[in-house]
Amino acid sequence: MVDDDVPDAAAVRASAEAWEALFRAQVTLLRRFARDDVWGGLSMREYDVLFTLARAPGRALRLRDLASGSLLSQPSLSRLVERLEEDGLVRRGPVPGDRRGTAVHLTDAGAARQREIGRRHVRSIHDLVGGALDPDELGTLQRLCDKLRLAQPGLPDPGPHPDATSAG
Repeated sequence: MVDDDVPDAAAVRASAEAWEALFRAQVTLLRRFARDDVWGGLSMREYDVLFTLARAPGRALRLRDLASGSLLSQPSLSRLVERLEEDGLVRRGPVPGDRRGTAVHLTDAGAARQREIGRRHVRSIHDLVGGALDPDELGTLQRLCDKLRLAQPGLPDPGPHPDATSAG
């Protein structure tokens, strides 16, 4: 009798190997991007906050929504936002219709800084990613990454697997 809930070993191995390849490519690229002299005195994480806010409706997000798209814990993100606020790149303000809610707003100065850094960063992305893949491969990579990202809310949380091997 075959248990439909238990994947075969080859499928598990293929998933783990694909994840390892994706993870290691990301780490390698992030290390290269971190060495780039494009950040204008900001860290990559600070730039990411500005970039995320620039893409948000009204250039503002609740702190918890900003945290959900970040690898930082909410307390770490709060400290990062404080630094950006001191530099005049973001401001905190109320959320309309929610007296307890606080949103982080991108200021005009923050938007200008994000665009300035973004122009340099996108050239680095082109050099490192576009330099390694042809246009068809870039399209395939984008489709696969989008598919993987968009599938996550619909996939069950697998919980701990005591027999799982260490991966990335």
